[in-house]
Amino acid sequence: MHIQDSHWTSASAVAPSGAAAGANGRGAGDSSRSTPLRVDAQRNLEHVLRAAREVFGELGYGAPMEDVARRARVGVGTVYRRFPSKDVLVRRIAEEETARLTDQARTALGQEDKPWSALSRFLRTSVASGAGRLLPPQVLRVGVADSEEGVRGEVRVPEQRAATPELRLVERQPMAGGEALPADDAGAAALLEVVGRLVDRAREAGELRTDVTVSDVLLVIATAAPSLPDAAQQEAASARLLDILLEGLRSRPA
Repeated sequence: MHIQDSHWTSASAVAPSGAAAGANGRGAGDSSRSTPLRVDAQRNLEHVLRAAREVFGELGYGAPMEDVARRARVGVGTVYRRFPSKDVLVRRIAEEETARLTDQARTALGQEDKPWSALSRFLRTSVASGAGRLLPPQVLRVGVADSEEGVRGEVRVPEQRAATPELRLVERQPMAGGEALPADDAGAAALLEVVGRLVDRAREAGELRTDVTVSDVLLVIATAAPSLPDAAQQEAASARLLDILLEGLRSRPA
């Protein structure tokens, strides 16, 4: 999982495309959705979005726009015509991937009667899709309390690559005094809510460890899809790693 915090704002990381407006008043993300495109322009947009998912998934959101343009086989000017800044493109990709994970969680809830089957189906589907590599940072923030000092701290996850900024987690738990963590945006809040239902069901059924949180589940999705150069190796590695992680999540009789 690769996150470039410098390309995010806390309140609009996955804001709807139409809400992202530049300082000059332009709608900085809605032009690619609200205005009908010529066939060649639509094709270029699709190439850019596909390339962005691949590049950001492999290198993190810190990858330059030139890498996206090169992968899409278009000029960097073409990318900037559709997305006036890198922030706009990052928000677009993260918004779509967050929505995709939310849909996968809802499908698992609706089609699996057994709580553990629903949770494991969601994890397997999400890891296979690779969407976890593109989760926005605020979805992976987990607040923790320092047991000795009574203050909020941070859980830090080792970087997967030297060029990847540190990933910070903040748990979806009440803060001191009962104050709830604020939701940064509707998309992230929807994902946390539906995954929370999967977690609660599995925990209440006694099939999930009692200390496992929503953030733990999302972290599994973010880390169980390594980016490897060979597709077959990547699929095998993801399946193996996920099997191990699922065993770690599951409750065992005393």
